[in-house]
Amino acid sequence: MKNLRYTTIEGNSPRFLGLLAIYGFFLLLGFYAFVTMEHEGHWITGMTNQVIWGLPHVFAIFLIVAASGALNVASIASAFNKSFYKPLAKLSAVLAIALLAGGLIVLLLDLGRPDRLIVAITYYNFKSIFAWNIILYSGFFAIVGVYLWTMLDWQVEKYKRIAGTAAFIWRLILTTGTGSIFGFLVARQGYDEAILAPMFVIMSFSYGLAIYLLVLMATYKWTGRELGDAVINRLQNLLGVFVAATLYFAAVYHLTNLYITEHHGFEAYILRDGGLITNMFWYGQIVFGSLLPLALVYCPRPAKSRLAVVVASILVILGGMAALYVILIGGQTYPMTLVPGYEASSSFSDGVIASYSPSKWELMLGLGGVAVALLIVTFGMKLFSLLPESLSDKVTNPHKS
Repeated sequence: MKNLRYTTIEGNSPRFLGLLAIYGFFLLLGFYAFVTMEHEGHWITGMTNQVIWGLPHVFAIFLIVAASGALNVASIASAFNKSFYKPLAKLSAVLAIALLAGGLIVLLLDLGRPDRLIVAITYYNFKSIFAWNIILYSGFFAIVGVYLWTMLDWQVEKYKRIAGTAAFIWRLILTTGTGSIFGFLVARQGYDEAILAPMFVIMSFSYGLAIYLLVLMATYKWTGRELGDAVINRLQNLLGVFVAATLYFAAVYHLTNLYITEHHGFEAYILRDGGLITNMFWYGQIVFGSLLPLALVYCPRPAKSRLAVVVASILVILGGMAALYVILIGGQTYPMTLVPGYEASSSFSDGVIASYSPSKWELMLGLGGVAVALLIVTFGMKLFSLLPESLSDKVTNPHKS
């Protein structure tokens, strides 16, 4: 493992140029959606006074949460000193930075007034969890950037363990802060739960690793490099553990709400009466996003057959989008219980379940953020030597007969 040769990708083949063209197409779609929403106003979206965080926020929060999880491999390599994961750590750090950048771009362009970011940067209200997250996101870029520097420059390599440990701690704080946005929000019946903070942490482990697996496998497949089963098996087993843990936290969250009388209405809405929200929860998050990936990860499969791992990773990503849709949109569409035990109604839609239908503009903006993240990763692999030429079983596990 010590004599691995790291190389960049050539980046001059028709396949590579075609990939850049696809990224460019979605970037243009995202930019066009932003300009249109900025000019026309947010009335062209599905968002309303009741649902102010729409599909772009689902994309943004997913990418931000996944950015923390994408650093899993690098954290295991440095913070826990596991040599098996060290050849995979550089890609892990670059992917984490790229996903966070993509998520923040969507978040910024969905504000309606992106120039107001200057206010958020220059004035801090330390009683606001949003203000704290500005610091956490900026700190993540800085710390992971330094960590990546220690992995790329042999002159500062001796500080890699320290930088990796700092990045590991910061990413936990960052994801806790993201989950606390909802956990501290008492103005929505579906939020205001302390368990959301650790729940977002474990969700990040699952989603980030699923994206990392797909990027790693695609890179080695498209560049003709050898990727052994030892790496795939180790990562897929880790993915299974994280998916099971995410499912556990989701069960605890809803069982706790079912125990609390004031949340019975909200739970009935999510689990039974919510229409699309209910279907997204049971089919998107639970069945296809959790149970089926677990079956694919742990079911016996023929050697060299990696389709199950690819499908499982894709399902985890789609299930993560569904889970965040249920949390964000479901939490906003369900009305706040103003007077427990009584029904409330007014001309301001009190007591009424809000409607929300995502528009094409929101989808285009979200996909543009994904394209930004993937573009950063692609150019990162072209500019820096992030991956070994070979990760065959003979290289990663030479003592195995």
